[in-house]
Amino acid sequence: MSVYPLALGIVKTPGAMGADIVTGEGQSLGLPLSFGGPYLGFMATRKLYAHKMPGRLVGATQDAQGRRGFVLTLQAREQHIRRERATSNICTNQGLIALAATIYLSLLGKQGLRQVAGLCYQKAHYAAAKIAAIPGFSLCFETPFFHEFSVCCPRPVQEINDHLLEHGILGGYDLAHDYPTLQDQMLLAVTEMNTRQEIDALCDVLAEVSNE
Repeated sequence: MSVYPLALGIVKTPGAMGADIVTGEGQSLGLPLSFGGPYLGFMATRKLYAHKMPGRLVGATQDAQGRRGFVLTLQAREQHIRRERATSNICTNQGLIALAATIYLSLLGKQGLRQVAGLCYQKAHYAAAKIAAIPGFSLCFETPFFHEFSVCCPRPVQEINDHLLEHGILGGYDLAHDYPTLQDQMLLAVTEMNTRQEIDALCDVLAEVSNE
């Protein structure tokens, strides 16, 4: 099972749902965006399978020319230098990022994590309801969501994002880039960092788009 870590503050845990292996992205654990990284990923398993966990993970990607390539996503610098005599499995930058996330979680604590998750959920649903009330806009799906939701727009997403940017607002992601059938659908994410005033400002600008 792949999970969003903050959501685990209010939803049933993967272990309680019977998952044997859990993976996820840890950027939301107190790590700044930093123009795309570095972030951290996490992987956990039941104790029964701990000794079967891989020492290296290889991910598929594309280079700047669109050619298929592969990258080691779990590796250690020491493993390349000392090879079979290596004793650690931590790269310098990943160790730093993991430490930052650990400090963030220790400061939050169990109750703090639940509070952050609750804020994400409440603010996202407030934003979704308010956007859906704007003429021409609607929620694309009726399925439950945590803090990300898709909005069906009355105009191309790029046009809307250009208008939002004129007001100092970074718009949502155009889902048609990855899913051609989802034309004019914008993916929005709301977290505990977004204030009610910011959400209201977004809705005011979207209303301008609807009236044009």
